[in-house]
Amino acid sequence: MKKYPFVPLNDFPETSPESMQQRVDAFYQYMRTRRTVRDFSSRPVSREVIEKCLLIAGTAPNGANRQPWHFVVISDPKIKKVIREAAEEEEREFYRNRAPQDWLDALAPLGTDENKPFLETAPYLIAIFAQSYEPLPAGGKAKNYYVQESVGIATGFLITALHQAGLATLTHTPSPMGFLNEILDRPAHERPYMLLVVGYPASDARVPAITKKSLDEIATFL
Repeated sequence: MKKYPFVPLNDFPETSPESMQQRVDAFYQYMRTRRTVRDFSSRPVSREVIEKCLLIAGTAPNGANRQPWHFVVISDPKIKKVIREAAEEEEREFYRNRAPQDWLDALAPLGTDENKPFLETAPYLIAIFAQSYEPLPAGGKAKNYYVQESVGIATGFLITALHQAGLATLTHTPSPMGFLNEILDRPAHERPYMLLVVGYPASDARVPAITKKSLDEIATFL
């Protein structure tokens, strides 16, 4: 079993209490501008920006440092078209036959339906895969731990990094998503976790007038 050497924590970015408060206040105000967007522009985005955001996602904490994620970045229009067709097929089945009425009622105020043009319009789709284990070079497999939690945290880091870069995102989870393995030629030990749509919002993009819960509603201090 590999053992990691321990080194001094020399680069921890501690700040003064005053600076700390200013930084979190500014960051909170900035994150309040993050919105899920369904109307995307086809305006190109630098691949280098996407690469850096993925590296930021890769810094996320994870179970036993197994880093059980893989990101497939899609910009090819032909592949995006195939993904849209497969996703809309699953979404039609969901909206018409599989979704319980209470779920449809919850979605109704947001105006979502089975039509997903953003899957072709946005310059990038990022398919996020969760790896249940890691194949070993000599055969066999090494189990990964806390996979759902780890990939969820990394996805949150990625969304935050993309917002910091000035890009809009949409989390898309058609169910089931097994078609992504086939289209993107991913192995059986990877399970599709989310399809993240990335780009600039369209000039005429509109979003629902929603609010977030207050601190008292989401937190308890003991």
